[in-house]
Amino acid sequence: MHNAAMLQRPTLERSSTPEQLGRRSHRAWFVFAVFCAVILAAGLYGAAFYGRITAIQALQSQGRTDANLKVALLRAVLERPRALPLLLADDRQVRDALAAAKSDAVTTLDQKLESLVAGTKASVLYVTGADGVAIASSNWREPLSFVGNDYSFRDYFRRAMETGTAEHFALGNVSNRPGLYISRRVGDAQAPLGVVVVKMEFDQLEADWREAARPAYVTDEHGVVLITSIPSWRFMTASPLSTDNLAAIRKSLQFGDAPLTPLPIARPEAIGPDASIVRAVLPGSDSEEYLRLTTAVPSTPWQLDYLIPMEPAIASAVRETRFLVLTTLVPILAIAAFLLRRRQVSAMQIALGRIAREELERRVLERTEDLSRARDRLEAEISDHRTTEAKLQVVQQELVQANRLAILGQVAAGVAHEINQPVATIRAYADNANVFLERRQIEPVKENLHSIAALTERIGTITEELKAFARKGRTGPEPVELRSAIEGAVVLLRSRFAGRLDALAIDLPPAGLTVIGTRVRLEQVLINLFQNALEALEGRDEARVEVSVLEMPDSVEVIVSDNGPGISPAILHSLFTPFNTSKEKGLGLGLVISKDIVADYGGRIDVDSGEGGTRFTIHLRRVLP
Repeated sequence: MHNAAMLQRPTLERSSTPEQLGRRSHRAWFVFAVFCAVILAAGLYGAAFYGRITAIQALQSQGRTDANLKVALLRAVLERPRALPLLLADDRQVRDALAAAKSDAVTTLDQKLESLVAGTKASVLYVTGADGVAIASSNWREPLSFVGNDYSFRDYFRRAMETGTAEHFALGNVSNRPGLYISRRVGDAQAPLGVVVVKMEFDQLEADWREAARPAYVTDEHGVVLITSIPSWRFMTASPLSTDNLAAIRKSLQFGDAPLTPLPIARPEAIGPDASIVRAVLPGSDSEEYLRLTTAVPSTPWQLDYLIPMEPAIASAVRETRFLVLTTLVPILAIAAFLLRRRQVSAMQIALGRIAREELERRVLERTEDLSRARDRLEAEISDHRTTEAKLQVVQQELVQANRLAILGQVAAGVAHEINQPVATIRAYADNANVFLERRQIEPVKENLHSIAALTERIGTITEELKAFARKGRTGPEPVELRSAIEGAVVLLRSRFAGRLDALAIDLPPAGLTVIGTRVRLEQVLINLFQNALEALEGRDEARVEVSVLEMPDSVEVIVSDNGPGISPAILHSLFTPFNTSKEKGLGLGLVISKDIVADYGGRIDVDSGEGGTRFTIHLRRVLP
């Protein structure tokens, strides 16, 4: 069908006039313009979608770091004053002042509390009696001193008297300033003397948060905003409070007469377990889209919400992505337009040339027959040229097919070579299992069958690795313990070289020494080298193969040396060439595959051979601690 269409095309072009070609050109440009518009619209839409996703991911990663830093700073601020009630609860001056209630003891305690507050970031530090009335305070000199005020109704006082310690965020009834009250009971539960209270305010922390120009606020277990970089949001709620919670908060005067209205945040869209996209209205601005990250504040029931404006980052990411798409699509479409225009000009030139040629042919036919024969000869030459081109294409296809067959033969030979050791081991385990069955020893039979199953799985892994090797694919590297890889290679060789492994002297590396690679492929390398060394020593007295490991700062060398006859110089210079072997039944692929495996992981194999024996050195990259 394709050839018929190609044969019909010149006929159609010969029947087309320049006017018809012009109309086709206009239709083609209209279709091309519509196609370009669709492609550009789809590209810009996809760029906007991808840019938004990447911008959100970048903001989330950066915002998570900022939120964690804010939580760490909040924890540091909280931990400073927590030690004061703990220390003062056992202080002798505090106990004496609460027990005696003498003016000189109280004055001494006032001065001590005043000096302690001056050296910390606490707002105020005061001591109440068992009845809740403050007897001493760090602000005893100020007009709004806490001394003499009754705090028995405060939740932090009651819980400290009951459980020994309490933390409570509330609005001060004297100072009318919010803060965290940390309290601790003085004395035991049976005979309490009073309570030590320290108040921590967060004005400086909130000021630091405001400098970042990104809203951040802390809510308690009921969702009430306690600490915020936006003052107007204080004592608002993340969601409407239930009737019971609202009544309890009003009764305790925890937040005074604050309205406790919901925050101006709406339409949350979750994008993760602790991240969502919301629309918020900040004071003095319109509704905007923000990325809200939520992080728990350790050692408290609070959580920190961090709002990151999304529109600038998304707009910038969308612009960059669209610019990249345009810089890619526009040149491609321009090239397509150039090719379309070139094709139309060529078709028009062909049509005009055809008309001129027909006129010329008419005149030539009228005037001379010689030129007609010359034209016939020219057409014959063109036909011969086309025939030659067709033959060349056939030859080229045959060469490509031959190359493919050669590659498939190499892969098949490699697979047969690499699974030879596991198959020999499986045969040995199967023979041993038959012997154990005759002896009615079931447990060794189970162990042999388990080993056979493991080796068949290893054969599957090896064939997959060799297929990947043939198509230039590679398994991703990972840390491999060198000791276990050497031991695994010896296990695979044990059945084939039974009785001759005494010649194999291995100085195992320490446990925990890891290199870059994969265990199965490193075992293949070690098996090839161990097997070559043992086969080279076959029939020799005092045969010995020594395996040692040398640790370098950033690499590891595995040295395999034997005292065999060495490798002949004729083979040594092309030792790592495929199908080059000195063995009668060898394939000459083992060392080639081993070299490529080690090279995949950034290493190399060196060989040194002489009359005294052969030494292979495997250089592997070490996994640094």
